Amino acid sequence: MPTSPAQPDEKPGTPLVLVSGSGRSGTSSLAGALKRLGLHVPQPEVEASETNPRGFYEPQWVIDFHKRHLKELALFNIDSRPAAVDLVARHVESGVPTAELHEWLSGQLEADQVVVKDPHAFWFAQVWEQVTAELDVDLRWLTALRHPAEVVGSRDIAYLSSQSDDLRLTKETSNVAGWVHAALLTEQAGRGSRRSFVRYTDLLADWRSALTPVQQQLDLAFNTDLAAPPSEREHHPVDDFIEPSMRKSQLTWDDVRTPDWLREMAEGVWELLGVLTQDPHDTDTMRALDRVHEDYDARYAEAVALTFDHTRAESTLAAREARDAQRATLQQLRRDLDAARRGGTAEAPAVGGREAAAILRRAVVRRVTRR
Repeated sequence: MPTSPAQPDEKPGTPLVLVSGSGRSGTSSLAGALKRLGLHVPQPEVEASETNPRGFYEPQWVIDFHKRHLKELALFNIDSRPAAVDLVARHVESGVPTAELHEWLSGQLEADQVVVKDPHAFWFAQVWEQVTAELDVDLRWLTALRHPAEVVGSRDIAYLSSQSDDLRLTKETSNVAGWVHAALLTEQAGRGSRRSFVRYTDLLADWRSALTPVQQQLDLAFNTDLAAPPSEREHHPVDDFIEPSMRKSQLTWDDVRTPDWLREMAEGVWELLGVLTQDPHDTDTMRALDRVHEDYDARYAEAVALTFDHTRAESTLAAREARDAQRATLQQLRRDLDAARRGGTAEAPAVGGREAAAILRRAVVRRVTRR
């Protein structure tokens, strides 16, 4: 993957800011602020919900696009598995995701500046790079940074508080590992483009100061002067949108159950990414992140090897349950078919062997799939 930023003397095409990274890191706040500062969000957008009443600022098509392909690969947004990267790469080789994105994005470039927010986007960085290059679009990455303890705990702590210690340890360990993996992949994805990082806490405390380096690093045009002294500032729509009360989760590592080595690794990644807020292409920091990435992959492989017997046993039991469910379904359906034949009327023709077999197959698939 290229590691040098775009050169200032290049003549870029339409600027497209891709807001990606781990969910619940402030990506919606960033995209919403950029929209109010004059950038265009492709329509229609995902509607606001009870969990995010201020809005997501995500193009519905992009969300559906990423989720559909991730679902096909049985991947999660912050999937902790290193092998997930290769799964996506092989899927992209089919050319289908690239063709779909090219067709959609080619119709979204009438605005002077575009912002697309989706926490899933880093998985398909290669697709975005190829398509934007084909369409003469200048791809620029924007990443919101939020402490991993807050990201992991923002939803799961309340739910897991009533669960067993073993379940809580398993779930929170998986979530922290997923955060580390997503953070490393997101950072890697933007190395060949203009990019910027902003801390969520800085954005809420003073959005003008937080977005000033973002504007400079991404070379964006805003509809207000962020550098104007306070006495000369006019009230801006972002003033009504961004406020400190949006930070509802203020958890620390004391609130999260996870192994010491993983907590230290996550904290190290958090600190290294913080350096990139000042210099998005700091060579020493990127090298340090690469070393962490190698360490993460190695430790994950060790964990998989350690749990081999457990995983194999769980897989065997799951297959056995599926077979038992299939047998029970077949037996019940045979009884239903026999009853239907015995009670048949002139208006209800008898079911033959082939038709019965087809009905059984379809019903079994439906019943087993729902389990």
